[in-house]
Amino acid sequence: MEKYSQFRDKGTAIAPFLPVPTAPAGALWTPVHILLFVIRAPAIFFLSVFYFTVLEWLPVGSFIRKCALWVMLAIPGVWWVDLQVDGVKRGKLAEAQNHLPQPGTIIASSFTSPLDPLYLAGIFHPIFTRSYPTTRKVERISLLGAILLAFSQPQTAPSNRDNLFTLKELQERYPKSIICVFPECTTTNGRGILPFSPSLLTAHPKTKIYPVNLRYTPGDITTPVPGKVPSWIWKLLSRPTHCMRVRIARHMYNNPSLDFSTAGAPKAATTAVDMGFDTNIFDSPHMKNGIKHGWDGDGEANDAVSTDEHKVLDRVGEDLARLGRVKRVGLGVGDKIEFVRVWTKKKR
Repeated sequence: MEKYSQFRDKGTAIAPFLPVPTAPAGALWTPVHILLFVIRAPAIFFLSVFYFTVLEWLPVGSFIRKCALWVMLAIPGVWWVDLQVDGVKRGKLAEAQNHLPQPGTIIASSFTSPLDPLYLAGIFHPIFTRSYPTTRKVERISLLGAILLAFSQPQTAPSNRDNLFTLKELQERYPKSIICVFPECTTTNGRGILPFSPSLLTAHPKTKIYPVNLRYTPGDITTPVPGKVPSWIWKLLSRPTHCMRVRIARHMYNNPSLDFSTAGAPKAATTAVDMGFDTNIFDSPHMKNGIKHGWDGDGEANDAVSTDEHKVLDRVGEDLARLGRVKRVGLGVGDKIEFVRVWTKKKR
């Protein structure tokens, strides 16, 4: 893969856009994989069609929708094997619900697979959004839109700015809902955290932001390259099981000068370095691909993001890197667009 060396981060040598290869199963397992695919494919197809065309539009409670989504995950054998929440001991999660996202909060999630929004919808039932590296505003999308986003071409700017909102506007419109943001703007293979969109900076300063990282074993069901839908469905449905590990960090705020405790009392902010989070000194995540990450109050390109605003984005990025046990990288959406062009050309 040396021909793609220009798409490795210079500071860490991480290549976040290369697909994770599938380990050979062997000839003896081939009939088993085929049998599993033949059994699962019709079930997942009809359940998906029923959910997205009928159930999602019926006036039923969120519990029924969540059950359907969990069945959708169970059919291909996606098992939630590990959940860790910062500040909560194992076995004590039921007693510490204030450490989990609640209505009126924001989830800043990693983005590696179409299973990410499916899992988040099955647990938190959030409002999904799409972020762009050139605007602070976000585009509201459906669950199906979030799933398809994992297969879509990356974009540096929205095609229609009329459908953009700030997170504060969405919070005011849907005060009883969780809002999910994918601040990296595009998918990776899970081996690095990309530079963030400034969309998180439009959240209300007193709104809790929860960094959430999802990892999969094996990692070949990530979708760092657009398209490849048939091969991804084959890998998902033909393997007996897939393991999912979820990590949730302590909440934080879009306010670098204050850090609120769970009791709501403000205290002096603690930087990510003070808390012992790993950082990559070679990162320069705010200036990549000729795009200067600076915007005015309306979300249009303007001055650079302030130093205090950088602290907010860095804190979330460092938490996601720590949760996923990976490093932050300097490669961004523009690099992925170029990578996809080169990858597609090479394959042809």
